[in-house]
Amino acid sequence: MERPIKVYRGEYLESSHHIHVAVVNGSGELLYSYGNPDMRTFPRSSMKPFQAVAVVETGADEAFNYEKADLSLICASHSGEAMHRDRVASILERIRLQEEALQCGTHIPRDIKSYNELIRNGGELTPVFSNCSGKHSGMLSAVVYMGEDVKTYREVEHPHQQRILNVIEHVCDIPKADIELSVDGCGVPVHRVPLKNAALGFARLAKPFDWENSERAGHLDKVREAMTAAPEMVGGTDRFDTDLMRVFAGRLVAKAGAEGVQCIGDVETGLGICIKVEDGNGRAVSVAAMEVLKQLRIGTEEQFAQLAEYVTAPVLNARKDKIGRIEAEFKLVAGAACDVAVAGR
Repeated sequence: MERPIKVYRGEYLESSHHIHVAVVNGSGELLYSYGNPDMRTFPRSSMKPFQAVAVVETGADEAFNYEKADLSLICASHSGEAMHRDRVASILERIRLQEEALQCGTHIPRDIKSYNELIRNGGELTPVFSNCSGKHSGMLSAVVYMGEDVKTYREVEHPHQQRILNVIEHVCDIPKADIELSVDGCGVPVHRVPLKNAALGFARLAKPFDWENSERAGHLDKVREAMTAAPEMVGGTDRFDTDLMRVFAGRLVAKAGAEGVQCIGDVETGLGICIKVEDGNGRAVSVAAMEVLKQLRIGTEEQFAQLAEYVTAPVLNARKDKIGRIEAEFKLVAGAACDVAVAGR
C-alpha cells in the first residue's frame, strides 16, 4: 500500500494520507502527476484569485482605490488578524456598506490572540472575522460599482457569480456546463473541476502573457502581483501561503483551499500545480507541496531551509512539545507515463 504522506509519533508510523497531484504548463499539457490528475474536486478557496479577477474586470478595484494589499486580501483565507479586519472595514467604508452586508457568516478566527482580546472586551464574533470576509468585501465592491442587487450577491444566478464562472471557464479551460457547482463554507457558489484544470488556472495566473495577449491576461497579472507583493494578506502569521510567497519573493503564487487542497503557480517556469489530499486533512498539504517543488527543482537549499517546518512538519502535543513528524515519500510520474500510472491504480 502506497503511503505518500507519513505521520510518525516518535519513530513509529501512526497514520498516512493519500494525495493526488497535477502539474501542467500554460497550454494545459500534463507534465507530471501522482495519483489521478483527472480527479474532480472542489478547489475551494484556491479559486479565490479567479474570483478576484472578476472584481478587477468590472473596474471596481480602481473605482474604489484598491491598493495591492486590498486586492491581495480579496484573494485571502485570512487569519482574522487586526491587519485583515481593518482592511476589510476600509473596503466596506469605501463602498458605503456596513459590516452586516457581508453574508459570509462567522467563525472563531485562526488568530486566537484576536479572539481572546475580543472576548476579554466583551465583544461578539462578527462577519469581519471570517477568513472569507476579504473575498466577500471584494464581491460587494464589484456589485456596488455595477449597480447590482447587494442582497442576492451570493446566488449563482447573480451577474457577479456569472462573471466568476466566465473567468473560470476561460482561464481553467473548462466549459461552464462541465463546472459542477455546490455551496462553499461561506455561502457562495463553489466550483468542482478536475485537478489538472485547476493547475492550468495557476499556470496562467503565474505567467498569463505566455498564454494569450489579452485584457484578461493583464487582470491575472495584476492579481498575482498583488498577492506576491502583500502575501501577509493572503494568509497571515505562520501561514503556508504567506511564508511560501514571502520566501520565494515573487516567483511563486500560492493559494490553499479547504479539505486539503493547495495550488501553486511558478512565474519562472510557467508551471501550475494542484494538490488534493484525498481525506481532506490539511496537515498533509505543505509537506506534499514542498516535495512537489523539490522534485520539480523549484527553489534553492536556502529557501527550503527557511521553510523547513513545512518540508517536514512537526507533530506537537498539547504542551507544544515536538513528539513526531509528517514527511513525504512519493515520486511524480512524468509525461505520457501519467496515464499508465493512473490506469494501474
